[in-house]
Amino acid sequence: MRLRLIPILAGCCVLAVQWRTAAQSPSPTSPSWATKELRAGIIGTDTSHVPQFTKIFNSHPEWKIKVVAAFKGGSPDLPTSANRVEGFARTIHDDHGVELVDTIEALLPKVDVILLESVDGRPHLAQVTPVLKAKKRVFIDKPLAASLADARRIVELSKQTGTPFFSSSSSRFHPDLARMRNNPGVGKVTKVQATYVLNPIQFHPDLFYYGIHGVEALYAVMGTGCVSLTRTVAAGADVSTCKWKDGRTGVYYGIPKADPKLPMITVTGESGTAETTGSGGYDGLVLAIAEFFHTGRAPVDPRETLEIVEFMTAAQVSKERNGAAVSLAGLK
Repeated sequence: MRLRLIPILAGCCVLAVQWRTAAQSPSPTSPSWATKELRAGIIGTDTSHVPQFTKIFNSHPEWKIKVVAAFKGGSPDLPTSANRVEGFARTIHDDHGVELVDTIEALLPKVDVILLESVDGRPHLAQVTPVLKAKKRVFIDKPLAASLADARRIVELSKQTGTPFFSSSSSRFHPDLARMRNNPGVGKVTKVQATYVLNPIQFHPDLFYYGIHGVEALYAVMGTGCVSLTRTVAAGADVSTCKWKDGRTGVYYGIPKADPKLPMITVTGESGTAETTGSGGYDGLVLAIAEFFHTGRAPVDPRETLEIVEFMTAAQVSKERNGAAVSLAGLK
């Protein structure tokens, strides 16, 4: 279509052109898995993931998912939660029009799918139980729980109710990790090391809060199979080393603060090494959540998620036993 401009005022012509250009810009094509409109709800507004994820969903209307309601939650005895829950709730309400409700029971009828975002893993089991019983697909942000016992119960409850969930750190979706998994230049892989900040919080085993980013990246490359783990703690380094059943070695190297010069993942093989840096941001994770909400197919097998929790639990037990080897199969 040809535009006919009447140059009464230069500014008017410019505005007319801008309006027509915007009106004619094609909308992004929806992926094949985005089959219907979905309403998403949030449980727990005490993490920066809440406004970040909401913003990403809103910037991708082709995914057909809109965050419409949230339950604030929060843990008064955990400063990381208590000091942030109100601010992030206000942000998504004021900036994105998200309705705030008083209970999970009030949230569930308003939504089709759930983002369980509570930064504190302790209430995750109690919070996800009514969600799974209501058969609402749910993404459970890291950590899956604050204990191995709770993590196992969540997995079992998902099976009992026939309701899929998935849980993951954003580091798993780093765009370079697929290349790291299948790099022919290194030959047969003998060792994979993940290097990431270790930043413990109260009421959780040490690796559950920030260490999980490195452990998740390690598993994204290694897959399951960790058998026996030892952990050594020294100034400036916290090292958890696990032997895989196929003979490979997986290492989580915890550092006190971020260092962009250090690789997040280093793969060592018989013919060489490969490495990648950076965390990769949230986009890959949120895209995976969107597809999961539509299809019900979890991109991470719950058995792998559970082994990650076992790895981090074994690291805590090994530390408490002064570096003794801990069998994952023997964890209570």
